[in-house]
Amino acid sequence: MRAEIIAVGTELLMGQIVNSNAQYLSQKFAEMGVNVYYQTVVGDNAERMAEAMRLASGRADLIVFTGGLGPTQDDITRDVLAKLLGLGMSIHQPSYDRIASFHVDRKVVMVESNTRQALMIDGADPLMNDTGMAVGSAITHSNTHYILLPGPPKEMKPMFENYAMPWILSRMPNTGALFSRMLKFSGIGESRLEHAINDLIAEQIDPSIAPYAKEGEVTLRLTTRANTLEEANKVLDITHQEIHNRVGEFLYAAEDVPLETIIVRLMREKGLTLSVAESCTGGYFSELITSIPGSSAMFHGGVICYSNEWKHRSLNIPMDMLEGEDAPGAVSEETAILLAKQIVIQTGSDLGVSITGIAGPSHSERKPVGLVYAAIANKNGDIQVHQLNIAGNRELIRIRSVKQVMYQLWKQLKAL
Repeated sequence: MRAEIIAVGTELLMGQIVNSNAQYLSQKFAEMGVNVYYQTVVGDNAERMAEAMRLASGRADLIVFTGGLGPTQDDITRDVLAKLLGLGMSIHQPSYDRIASFHVDRKVVMVESNTRQALMIDGADPLMNDTGMAVGSAITHSNTHYILLPGPPKEMKPMFENYAMPWILSRMPNTGALFSRMLKFSGIGESRLEHAINDLIAEQIDPSIAPYAKEGEVTLRLTTRANTLEEANKVLDITHQEIHNRVGEFLYAAEDVPLETIIVRLMREKGLTLSVAESCTGGYFSELITSIPGSSAMFHGGVICYSNEWKHRSLNIPMDMLEGEDAPGAVSEETAILLAKQIVIQTGSDLGVSITGIAGPSHSERKPVGLVYAAIANKNGDIQVHQLNIAGNRELIRIRSVKQVMYQLWKQLKAL
């Protein structure tokens, strides 16, 4: 099944709100095995909306609209589609009764425009709105399926999952369920990963291999169709193993979780504790770790020692190491090592991480932007130090530094 998503709303075109609905629907369609070939955004203009609808109906089996089902005069998605299909509209009585009861219960006068939210194209199936007023609808006309959903995500998402998705699945050919496995990588860039498995991607038939990346991590989604999970795993396991043989040193999980989840999980399993001293990353490492449920069992805490004075006062880093013409400086291997050792001493953690560097936009200590030193120390006195050369703006340097340090920490935990 080929799908097109049409998001309706002038506010989307003006950049006043982000089109998160299209992202959500595309992800859901990928899980369902529906191919989304086009996404369209159109304003609240009848002529342009009709043009977008005609174009979509010529290239898609399924057209999904979000927005334009509200009570105001510019909410015209239903009206334009009904006219295009040559169909009338009528009130969906259960939805009208629900809207009327809502106003009665709150002692609010129901105005005529509220009735529009109960309108449906004749012959359409209703999609109930459990979190709002406007009823959605689904209709098949001339072998094309049309789904009308409200614009607010809090209304659109439950309507799609509870009502639209079953409606669509009931009209799809029975080709087996879609099964996916997410392979998560760190410490390797998207281009290098793709190069290592380029032949597998080029020759993919079953399972399909879809790479995508976000800062500091890369994901491969393996997807196959099968009647049972057991059948799917037989297909997925073969490709999974081949990928592991090539780039297994960077593969930290076979599930859709971030690296910090695996670090928390490993440290809890091993009964280890962690603390961190952060300079240029400003607490971002601590933020990611503490965002994971259960991190309180392994994370003692951290120090954001941003200034030289605070490095000295909080973790006893000598000022003559931080400042002076011949001093190593705050951004140095020596300082990273001492910060990691001191955070272990002060917190009593099994492991201590330090990150110090130059996030920019200007250089410091006559050292370039993106130069970062990170160290990992344990309470036995063993220490690893890493020089990182990070590209990007200030925010990217912070994110990428933390993810690279987490990768080094993950490797060390795996080796224990």
